[in-house]
Amino acid sequence: MASNPYLQHLEPGENGSSSNVNPYTGKQFSARYFKILETRKTLPVYERRDELVKMTEENKVVVLVGETGSGKTTQVPQFLVDAGYAKDGMMVACTQPRRVAAMSVAKRVAEEMDVVLGQQVGYTIRFEDKTSQSTMLKYCTDGMLLREAMHDPELLRYRCIVLDEAHERTLATDLLMGLLKGVITTRKSPINMVVMSATLDAEKFVKYFENAPLLQVPGRMFPVGIFYLPEPAKDYFEHAISTAVHIHQNEEPGDVLCFLTGEEEIEEGVRRVTEEMVGTEKTLGPLKVLPLYASLPPDRQQRVFDPAPSSDIPGVSGRKIIFSTNIAETSLTIDGVVYVIDSGFSKQKTYNPRVRSEALQVTPISRASAKQRTGRAGRTRPGKCFRLYTEKAFKNDLIETSFPEIQRSNICNLVLQMKTLGIENLVYFDFMDPPAPETMMRALEQLHYLGALSDEGELSDLGYKMAEFPLEPELSKMLISAPNFGCSNEAVSIAAMLSAAGNVFLRPSGRQEEADEAKAKFQHPDGDHGTLLNVYHSYKQHNEDQNWCFENYLNGRALRSADNVRSQLERIMVKLDLDLVSVDYSDPNHFHYIARTIVSGYFMQAAYADRAAYLTVKDNQLVQIHPSSVLMSKKPKCLIFNEFVLTSKNYVRTLTNVRVEWLLDIAPHYYNPADMPKDSKIQLELERLIRQRESRKRARE
Repeated sequence: MASNPYLQHLEPGENGSSSNVNPYTGKQFSARYFKILETRKTLPVYERRDELVKMTEENKVVVLVGETGSGKTTQVPQFLVDAGYAKDGMMVACTQPRRVAAMSVAKRVAEEMDVVLGQQVGYTIRFEDKTSQSTMLKYCTDGMLLREAMHDPELLRYRCIVLDEAHERTLATDLLMGLLKGVITTRKSPINMVVMSATLDAEKFVKYFENAPLLQVPGRMFPVGIFYLPEPAKDYFEHAISTAVHIHQNEEPGDVLCFLTGEEEIEEGVRRVTEEMVGTEKTLGPLKVLPLYASLPPDRQQRVFDPAPSSDIPGVSGRKIIFSTNIAETSLTIDGVVYVIDSGFSKQKTYNPRVRSEALQVTPISRASAKQRTGRAGRTRPGKCFRLYTEKAFKNDLIETSFPEIQRSNICNLVLQMKTLGIENLVYFDFMDPPAPETMMRALEQLHYLGALSDEGELSDLGYKMAEFPLEPELSKMLISAPNFGCSNEAVSIAAMLSAAGNVFLRPSGRQEEADEAKAKFQHPDGDHGTLLNVYHSYKQHNEDQNWCFENYLNGRALRSADNVRSQLERIMVKLDLDLVSVDYSDPNHFHYIARTIVSGYFMQAAYADRAAYLTVKDNQLVQIHPSSVLMSKKPKCLIFNEFVLTSKNYVRTLTNVRVEWLLDIAPHYYNPADMPKDSKIQLELERLIRQRESRKRARE
């Protein structure tokens, strides 16, 4: 590294220089740059920059624990760029567990470095790449860096990699940690790593990286008063609404951040508080109530960073109330928050390998999460945190830290990535916390049935092709099979619609009936996949008109996203020499080809009618059609589903009506009657079909 690790742009005029020229653009610094620089200097992490750079130069791995508000996410990658880690065409990468964080932080850092977003500073998330040849600092989701590693196992483009929010322990983060632990010891060219966490559970990371040095940076924290409920809440949502209203009516100025579990709750919370506060502007001040969740359009997400509304009335201040998922727990920092309402719950992914059901379930948070949420109230001045549970529950009922995602998820895609990365001995891979053996076996079994793995467990040619798609294995298999059924264009459109950011169909509060009537216009008699295809075709026929989307209760942003995803999937199809062909719409049975294509990827996710409900094939789980499905009133004999949703009941969602004989045609290795639940309807039907086929074969002979 250079003897002076800081280029002049950090402190223009330092070391006798009078240059105000940005070395990364060759242009004069803007006035805004200097204003932002003054703010940067006040961040706690800024005082430790020399120490951090020195530790990084002397060690391959550094673990940094930065409390809330320390500035680690925006500043540390910049320090490394300024220290010369992005010279000679090399890059510094900073991973984020969430798409929203990667986009918003990259935008902020581009402003701080006085460069154009997408040039010297950029980001990559699934289906969106805002980088260029001149990019030196890249923010990306951990999953995208993993995809790069599949083609470049040693990540030779990067001189330093920053793993941010490592404590969130996503599937991709855990695999990346194990992968990079090997790369830093075997790569011939130098590479450094900074592992950043917001929690004090740093010893685990230090130990995992073989006693890597630890740098602790204090947060810019003001004291926060914590208030508990005297008795357990019967309904945390109602308590959250009443607490938000109470704060606005009785507390001093300051923004409110309320943690809820998902999109529906959040949108309902925004509606309820907005309605309750109508007409109070003159007495309580103007109020802006905002939602924040991952599938929210980026322009609406950015509104939470806007200042609170101003008031013309002397002595009356405006306020923001933000209803958010745990995305605002560590990934995003919203200045101005003084009050936090902690519901005590979040949605967590859970997986049952025995019945192969994965679901987002509302579960109690951990004590570590509760502390993170509390810290959001002490960013700018002393704050208050209202915990909607008892102190006894906090001490006795909440676990210390959440279980890592790898121990509660379907790891089928992870195993496919590991195989593509050349990791053969999965059992002995150096995970910080290994997955359960049963989960690993289920993933291997699933990939074998899909044809991605040979009988010996080796990655097949089909498996390599499946890994090229940034999709779940079932969806990748569907696309690869589509040319055989003459409908690859339709399959790509369906895959794009399933991968779009956000729900395609909108059901605004108070207008659900009109929204349902609008949806009925696109309804396909054979199910939801056909309905999504109809929507996409209509969207293109109406020239992607956003007014048309609005009139038909369709999410215009989700459709734009689907169109973008479709273009990228099409390019991958071409790259893999997969023909792009369309079905013959003059054939009255044209949708049968599309349905069989769907079966080719999702044959393991079939359910068969059993009295008033359905039984999943093989696992024999009792399920019902989700109320949002167009098949709700049709009750087909056999169906394929995309999702197994566990809420108040076991639901299957995103469905297509299929024939049992297609299951036997496409996946005879899976639909062996001997492997089905004994005397079940599906076993009897399969045996009948096999006898019928054998009888026809004998008759022909």
